Amino acid sequence: MIREDENAEASSASAISAPSLGASIHDFSLDQLLRAAANPALTEDLALSLLKRADLPVEVLEQLSRNGTVLKLRKAKLALASHPHTPRHLSVPLIRQFYTFDLLKIALTPSVPADVKVAADDVLIARLKSVTLGERLALARRGSSRIAGAMLLDGDARVMRIALENSRLTEAFVIQAVLRPEANAALVQAVAYHAKWSYRREVRIALLRTEHLSLARALEFSKTFPLPLLRDLLHSSRLPARIKEQMLRECQ
Repeated sequence: MIREDENAEASSASAISAPSLGASIHDFSLDQLLRAAANPALTEDLALSLLKRADLPVEVLEQLSRNGTVLKLRKAKLALASHPHTPRHLSVPLIRQFYTFDLLKIALTPSVPADVKVAADDVLIARLKSVTLGERLALARRGSSRIAGAMLLDGDARVMRIALENSRLTEAFVIQAVLRPEANAALVQAVAYHAKWSYRREVRIALLRTEHLSLARALEFSKTFPLPLLRDLLHSSRLPARIKEQMLRECQ
């Protein structure tokens, strides 16, 4: 009899709490927001509604991170990690739990703090060797500048070529990629003949320092630099000696 009364009371409390919980997430009182964030009856829709509030205090976000129900809800966890006021010591551990495309979403969401985006990029880059080819192709096409730069060093030529066309890719990451020890001839040649990147002065300088640039392209690029600068470039270049000698002869 007592158990039935307890069940009836719990059912009644749940019925009462549902609408009041919905009202609490739109309240401006910190106490009300904290109670809502701690409530185990918080559904995914209610949690997402709460996390849509850009004015949420840090205390409420911390309370949400301790709510076991919320931590079982993928979309709610994603919104919590992406919230602009979520402290980094909460968002970064959450980020490590997400799958590839959730991490990509975090990295590309404008409202996410820059350091959290970098953390998402770092997790993605660390996982590149374990993700599928389809995921790597998607990352090369849609990833941030850092991700696209990392995809330039992918062993699959299709991934590398798609990354070169990524609109977020910047000159700095192209240069970093071609100068890396693991950069192969396919990447160097692809950049050297690319309709956009091959005309960038700093990219040409980087290409002349690699060991894989073809003689024809090396000669063409060398004509765009003054002889003193070319001498300095070749001094630190890994190009074969015969190519360096021919470039200097042509320029003189």
